[in-house]
Amino acid sequence: MIVHPPVHWFRLLFAWRGSILPAIFPRLMLVLSCALGVVIFHRFTQGFGLQLSVGAFSLIGLALAIFLGFRNSSSYERYWEARKLWGALLINARSLQRQAMSMTSLPADHAELHEFSQLLQAFAYALNHQLRCTDPRSDLYRLLPYPLAKELSVVRYIPSMVLVQLAQHLSVWYRTGKIDVILFQAMDANLNHLSDIQGGCERIMTTPIPYAYSVLIHRTIYMYCILLPLGLVDSCGVLTPLITVFIAYTFMALENIASSLELPFGFEPNDLALNAICRTIERSLLEMRGETTLPPACLPQKNYILD
Repeated sequence: MIVHPPVHWFRLLFAWRGSILPAIFPRLMLVLSCALGVVIFHRFTQGFGLQLSVGAFSLIGLALAIFLGFRNSSSYERYWEARKLWGALLINARSLQRQAMSMTSLPADHAELHEFSQLLQAFAYALNHQLRCTDPRSDLYRLLPYPLAKELSVVRYIPSMVLVQLAQHLSVWYRTGKIDVILFQAMDANLNHLSDIQGGCERIMTTPIPYAYSVLIHRTIYMYCILLPLGLVDSCGVLTPLITVFIAYTFMALENIASSLELPFGFEPNDLALNAICRTIERSLLEMRGETTLPPACLPQKNYILD
């Protein structure tokens, strides 16, 4: 995630780092080359023997802009839903720890409460690793007792097994009278919310926007940008390359941004800062337990990227 301080509007016009321009710059140069070729060929051949109306390209561009608007709305909706799910994870983790610490008959420094808190932290990190297809073992062994971390590290769906461990804690507390039935139901409901969050994230990860839809928009954008100089050269002359590149930049940038936001759990600059969110959850739960030595908060790197 790019975390950039506010900058002056004029400097923003020339921002390179963090913008989408580096990703599409080679494609813009290709469009520029095609437009220059059209202008040169048109000048030396006195036209192509055909008349292309600018109005036709205007109608196609309008339709393409509408489709791109829907495409970006769909992608941003997935991105924002993912962010809300991780915000809900933080809320539910805090609620479960608060209920365990303040409403059970266990003392605040009891080993079972300590392990319960560790499991909540491990759930966030395990879900992060599952969504990013990375190795979770380092965080599991850091957060959990060795036997439990070893047991969890060999299963396929670690977040689900962490929820099972949390549910077993609730079951033991209920059977031994440490919590009553009302508190048991309330805490179990929060566990169900964590399961819903996991399922929601998995749904976003495994269900991209239909491929055929993406291919259609991609092809239409490039065909439009390549053919656009033919419609502009009669009326715009030597300004055709400049106008074509500007229009191509708008369409290609919108498509690239939509593709980037479609799957928000990766490592691209505009993806969610899952490591930072997990560290926030860890620090918050440790502070609720009364810990004074907390791991450092994640800060943006020199390129303003928060991982």
